[in-house]
Amino acid sequence: MTARTLGPALLFCPADRPDRYAKAAERSDAVVLDLEDAVAPSAKAAARAALVDTPLDPARTVVRVNAAGTADLDADLDALRRTAYRTVMLPKTASAADLDALEGFATIALVETAAGVLHAAEIAAVPHVVALHWGADDLVASLGGTASRHPDGRWRHVALHARSTVLVAAGAHGKPAYDAVHMDIGDLDGLAREAADAAASGFVGTACVHPSQVAVVRAAFRPDDAAVERARRLLDAASRERGVFRFAGRMVDGPVLAHAREVLRRAGSTEDAAPRPVQR
Repeated sequence: MTARTLGPALLFCPADRPDRYAKAAERSDAVVLDLEDAVAPSAKAAARAALVDTPLDPARTVVRVNAAGTADLDADLDALRRTAYRTVMLPKTASAADLDALEGFATIALVETAAGVLHAAEIAAVPHVVALHWGADDLVASLGGTASRHPDGRWRHVALHARSTVLVAAGAHGKPAYDAVHMDIGDLDGLAREAADAAASGFVGTACVHPSQVAVVRAAFRPDDAAVERARRLLDAASRERGVFRFAGRMVDGPVLAHAREVLRRAGSTEDAAPRPVQR
C-alpha cells in the first residue's frame, strides 16, 4: 500500500474507542486510529489492547503512535507487532533520526513543530516515509504562540509557511502530502474552501476530525464533470499540435498539460493520466 491509495479523506478515531472503529472506517477513505493526542495517558494501555483486539482492514488503516523517544512509542510498537497494521503516523516528527524506530513501517511523518518544518526535506527523504502531513496548533505552541488562525478562520502566516514548506519538501522527494485538519467542525464552508485550495495546490488529501467533514473533502478533491471534459478536450487538442499552442484563448505549454493529466488522474481516468515523476 502507498499513501496515495488511501484516498483524500483520512478520519481520526480515538484508539480507546473500539466501538467507533468500524463506523469511522465505513465513513472515510482511511481511518487513523489515534494512540496519541486523542487518548488520555491513563487510557493508553487500554487503547493498545483495543487496537490488538478490534482489527480493521490494514490496507485502509493508519495508526498514529506517540512521539519519538517516548516510552509510549515503545509500547505502541509492541502492540502494533501483534496486529496486521504496517502504516503508521508519527506525530511531532522533528528530524530524520526520529524515524529510525519505525523502520519496517510505512510512515506518514506528521510535521508540527518548528524543528520539523526546518528539517522537512530530510524527513521526506527517509525511504520508509510514504507521505508527509502537517499540523498547525502544535507548531504555534512550539513557537510560544497562542493561535494558528485569525479570528475569521484564516491561517496565520506562520502556519501557511509551514504548510507550503511541507508540501514542497514532500513533492521534491516524490512523496504525497496531506493537509492539516480543520478543527471548527461546524465550519463546513471554510473546510470546503481550504480543501479546494489544498487540491489545487498539490496535496493528495485532508485529514478530518469528524465524519461530517469527509464528504466535503471528497468533493473538493474530485474534479467535476466540466473540469474532466475540459482536460480531455485539451489533451486531445495537444495530440494534434506541436510545441506551444493556443486552446480556448489560452496559451498551452507543458505545465498546463500536466495539470490536465492530474485532473484525469484524480477523476479516476488512466487513459491520459501520467504518473507523477519521482525525484531522487
